[in-house]
Formats: sequence, C-alpha cells, structure tokens
Amino acid sequence: MKAAWQIPNIWEGGEVWILGGGPSLIDCFGIPQDLVSAVRSRKESISSYSPYLAKIHKKHVIGINVAYQFGNWVDVCFFGDMEFFLNHKAGLSKYTGLVVSSDKHTAKQDLHWVKYLPIEVRKSVPSYQRHLGISTHPKAVAWNYNSGASAISLAAWMGAKRIILVGFDMTLNTNKNQHFHNEYRSESADKFFPVKNLPFNRHLAGFPFIRRDADKMGIEIINTSLNSAITAFPKVNINELL
Repeated sequence: MKAAWQIPNIWEGGEVWILGGGPSLIDCFGIPQDLVSAVRSRKESISSYSPYLAKIHKKHVIGINVAYQFGNWVDVCFFGDMEFFLNHKAGLSKYTGLVVSSDKHTAKQDLHWVKYLPIEVRKSVPSYQRHLGISTHPKAVAWNYNSGASAISLAAWMGAKRIILVGFDMTLNTNKNQHFHNEYRSESADKFFPVKNLPFNRHLAGFPFIRRDADKMGIEIINTSLNSAITAFPKVNINELL
C-alpha cells in the first residue's frame, strides 16, 4: 500500500473552487444546450465546455472525477472510486495537474502520479459521524460518502479560507439529469435496473458536519447551485463571485 501523501499548504489564505458533477454547472457558466446535448451524446468531449469556464481558468481549482477533462487549467483531480479510475486511467495519466485519491485499491497500484489520502476514521465520536466533516490533519480526508464533499478536506488543508462549490446539487435538475455529462451511464445497467436508486440522502449526510468544522477553522464555504438540496452553506449566484 502506498504511503499517505501530506497535503501541501500551497494556497494559504486563498480561494478554492471545487467543480462537482451536478447539472447546475451548465447553468452557472451559461453553456449552450446544443453543446450540452452533444456532450451528453458523446459527439463532443467534456473539454468543449472549457471556453465557457474561462473566468475561473486562473483560479485555484479542484475538479471532481471527470471534471479533470475540462483542461489542464484544473489544478487537481480528486476521486474516491476505483471504477472511475479504471475507466479513466489512460486520460488521467496524460493530465498534467495533481491526481489525488482516497481509494485504497488505486493506492495499491503504487503509481507515482497518484497521491493517496486515506479516509480518516474518528473513533472518538459516534459511529455514524466517524467519516463526516473535515479531516483533522493533512494526511487524510473525511469521506462524507461522496468525492465532492471529501475534496473539501483537501481544499481546507491546501490553505483555502474561502471555498466555492459548483455543481454540488444533490438533486436532479428539471430534465431529470444527475450530472452535467453522461459519462457514468451504462446501457446494460439501465436495462437491468431501469429505476436508479439515487444516493442523495447519503451524500447529504456530511455537509452539516463540514459546516461545523469549517466554522471552527475559519473557512467560508459558498454554494453556487441555487437549486441545491444542501442547506448547510449560503447560496450565491455565481455572477456575484466572478
């Protein structure tokens, strides 16, 4: 097993943007629906969204899962799922930013370009809280049952004093889409499981604990998804932040 990486405090006092997978990202950046349709049908790549995100190209940015495909201006790709890594190993090997994962199976491959952060388990708290909040040290992340919420620990220990969340919806949009892309769709899975068991209730569990820890650390967290089911953070129109 690869040794735990120590998160470097390279963004001390800075602002960090975390790009999640929710469809509100499309609305935040005004991406045309014809392009969205082309990406969802895989006629265009996710990188074709990049020009619409130009205002954050020079920000500190962490991309969750497929968000690394926006371009090498995304500073960090964070993921916690082995299946994602297996499907994107080739693309990630060409990506020039930091690749960071909390997946122990990926860590066993001992690839030098993947930084490993184990999931912190707080044994001093009730069992249902042990993976929730922001990690207490820079060699781990709190899982919070999803990669996006987990990456908040990474941003915090990289020195962020303000964290801007984009695409953190935890709900379907009006078109019943869960993501701004269609990368995770499996026709075989759709055939056998036509009604998807959505994970939102589980994903939402950690955010009140993240807010608690962020307040203690003096970190402001803002959510740009105005229809988000997350109630722990203030919601602000992205145009007020750019």
